[in-house]
This record gives sequence, structure tokens and C-alpha cells, in this order.
Amino acid sequence: MAREQIAPTKSNLFRVKERLVTAEEGYDLLEQKREILVMELMQKVEQVKLLERDLDAQVNAAYPALKRMLIVVGRERADRLSRNIRYEFELREKRVLVAGMNLPGLEIRLPEADLKFSPANSFAECDETVLEFFKLLKILTELAAVRTIAWRLAREVRKTQRRVNALEKMVIPIARDTKAYIEAALEERDRDAFFTSKLLKKKGVAANPWFETASGDKEW
Repeated sequence: MAREQIAPTKSNLFRVKERLVTAEEGYDLLEQKREILVMELMQKVEQVKLLERDLDAQVNAAYPALKRMLIVVGRERADRLSRNIRYEFELREKRVLVAGMNLPGLEIRLPEADLKFSPANSFAECDETVLEFFKLLKILTELAAVRTIAWRLAREVRKTQRRVNALEKMVIPIARDTKAYIEAALEERDRDAFFTSKLLKKKGVAANPWFETASGDKEW
């Protein structure tokens, strides 16, 4: 692994150690965040699967109801009846807190179904179709909201994983190698200084014929 091209000084060693500690702490925090995000994502994926199952079931209920209504009422009469039906749907954004992130959701408020059945003017099949498609619309909205949150979580998981990989495979190894290099260089410098000092002292004693004995007496 490559190291930083910096001078092996004590000040640089201090800075590299600080940077390494920060990187290791950041790695631990990001790894925890990634695990939490993955768990939340898996929960949302399960919700999507359940809603998709409900959607399939409701589609299989709503469209056959529509076909029955068209057969009983007829297309032209069904078209005339539909012109007298007006519903106001309230669709709005709903913020959802997931894994510490404020994500956009979706919420729909369905109006009360105004059932038109009467022996003279309408048919029960028309009201049944309205109710079934109300249910279908609600499931579609819930599914869109959960899918959006799951997509956002998946994107955040990928982003966090890239940061974890960068710290694990680049930042931390480079900092460790740089730290080891500086420490080895400083130790080598200290050994050289120690041996140089010993050598100078030895040369100094050899150059001076007078030296002190253990008793403190000087000898020639």
C-alpha cells in the first residue's frame, strides 16, 4: 500500500496519528449506519412485496367488477352515468423519519363514496366498481410511497458503502503505512544519534590522556 510523501518528523507523525484515529472512528460510525440502513431497506422491501401482493389481488377484483358493470349497464349508459360523478382526491407529501433521515412519502385522502344505486337511475354494479377502484387507488398510493422510500434508502446504502470502502481500503491503510514509516524513520534517526553520541564521547576520551578512575583519581 502506498504511503503519503511527507517528511518523517514528529509533527507529521502527530498529525497522521490524529487523522488515523478520526478515520477509524468514522469507519465504525459509517459501518453502524450502513447496517441500520440495510435493516430499514429490507423492511421496506418486505412492505413492497406485501403491497404488490395486495395490488394484484385488488386488480383482480376491480377490473372484473368494471367488466361486469359494462356488460350489465352498457358502455354508452355507463359513460352518461360517469359524467354525473365527481370526486375530489387530496394527494399530498408526507415526510417520514427513517434511520434518522427525513424522507418524502405520499398520502392520499379518499372522499366518501357517493353511491348512486337506485332501481330507476343506476345499478349496483356501478357502485361496486367505484368502491373497488377506490381500494385500488389507495393501494397504488401506498405502494408508490413505500417504493420511493426504499429507493432513497438503497441510494443511501450505496453511498455509505462507498465511503466505508474508501476508508477501509485507502484512507486507513495509507495512514497506517505512513505512521509506520515515520515511526521507523524516527527510530532509525534516534539510533543514529545515539551511536553518534557514543562515538563522539569515545573519541573525546581517547583524545584526552587524563581520565577519572572509579575512585575519582586521575590517571595518566
